[in-house]
Amino acid sequence: MRFRNILALVLVVILGFFILQAFNISPEKGQLVINDFGEAEIENRTAKLYINKSVNSSNQEVVYGESKNLESGSANMVTSVIANYRSLDTLGEVTVLFLAATGLGAVLYTNKKKERNFIVDEGSLILKTGIKILFPLLILAGAYIFIHGHLTPGGGFQGGAVIATAFLLKFLADREYELAENKLKIVEVIAGISFVGLGLYGLYTDGSFLSNFLETGTIGTLFSAGIIPLIYVSIGLKVGAELTSIISNLIEA
Repeated sequence: MRFRNILALVLVVILGFFILQAFNISPEKGQLVINDFGEAEIENRTAKLYINKSVNSSNQEVVYGESKNLESGSANMVTSVIANYRSLDTLGEVTVLFLAATGLGAVLYTNKKKERNFIVDEGSLILKTGIKILFPLLILAGAYIFIHGHLTPGGGFQGGAVIATAFLLKFLADREYELAENKLKIVEVIAGISFVGLGLYGLYTDGSFLSNFLETGTIGTLFSAGIIPLIYVSIGLKVGAELTSIISNLIEA
């Protein structure tokens, strides 16, 4: 058995253990019930808590650049929802993209061995010249979007898509361009393990997946919002690598 197969099996077992810890079978009724974690009550963690919240004086005033140690610490409310309050949904989205990339790669794998019997048009002079300037700028823009996702509109999925667009233009400009797929897979694996690792550590320390176990700092600063920037960096790299892999498979097919 290969090392990656063993690693995958270990990760599945660990994830299954944490999922089973969240549920148990009631011996009296034989029904599935949700465990309470420490002092927290499950019903106060989800919809009920946020429905009861208000914008009145019951909550402290939030001042950009001054307020510290807030609940999420993210200036971008959408980011708080995606990477904090509905974290399991985000895990599902990342998983769906991974399965799509894997399925497409499996379908197109046999075509890679066939010789091409068609003529490939070369990119135009404008595209070849422009990509030399645009490629590094697009990579930088994509990184900026997911690094600043907790401060401004954007995030890991958007930033990863911009990075993949840079490689798409690279393929269109130079049809002989070959991507180092092994390095791409390494980036994808490290980013995926980082994302799941952050989630499991939050589950271990705080009782919920991707729980914000770091201090949230001052709202509006780069180093704020706890683990949310780390989540978006890992998602951005993973999405960028997976979309680029999809583009590469389609072009080589």
